[in-house]
Amino acid sequence: MTNSRLNPKVDEFLSKAKKWKEEYEKLRNIVLDCELTEEFKWMHPCYTFEKKNIVLIHGFKEYCALLFNKGALLKDTQGILVQQTENVQAARQIRFTNLQEIIEMETILKTYIYEAIEVEKAGLEVNFKKTTEYKIPVELQNKFDELPALKTAFEALTPGRQRAYILYFSAPKQSKTRESRVEKYSQQILNGKGLND
Repeated sequence: MTNSRLNPKVDEFLSKAKKWKEEYEKLRNIVLDCELTEEFKWMHPCYTFEKKNIVLIHGFKEYCALLFNKGALLKDTQGILVQQTENVQAARQIRFTNLQEIIEMETILKTYIYEAIEVEKAGLEVNFKKTTEYKIPVELQNKFDELPALKTAFEALTPGRQRAYILYFSAPKQSKTRESRVEKYSQQILNGKGLND
């Protein structure tokens, strides 16, 4: 591994890491051995092939992970890919709780990384659920009926922004909470903004 391939922003990320530092460094070395370009995106080390995202290194309280952007398209011969939440459609993780696990899996990890590169080379795409396949919560539909301009503004949002709102509004178990969320974000939708804009 040549130093010219190391991204200074990733060096800084690693120097500030309080948890998973050794694990991150080992994962970095494994990924760089696979000839990917090291970048820093979404506040994490990200590795690309011809400017396409292949894998990301990130950490959580209980584990650190390699996140494959199109992990849903990988064969997962070892049965180790994890879908982070039920709403994640494309990405899959391989999780680790210690350095030894990473060391023992190095060959397998490289196999998965090379497969992910081949998926990208082949131009394969994940078939995302269309926004129309998501059920509009009753509380949002009621607000649409009450305020047609809200429905028009909602339909003008990008599919990703629409999905984010639908998932956020649908999450609470109680109707009162769902209503409250719809009420709170109606003006933001009318302004053409996404949930996190």
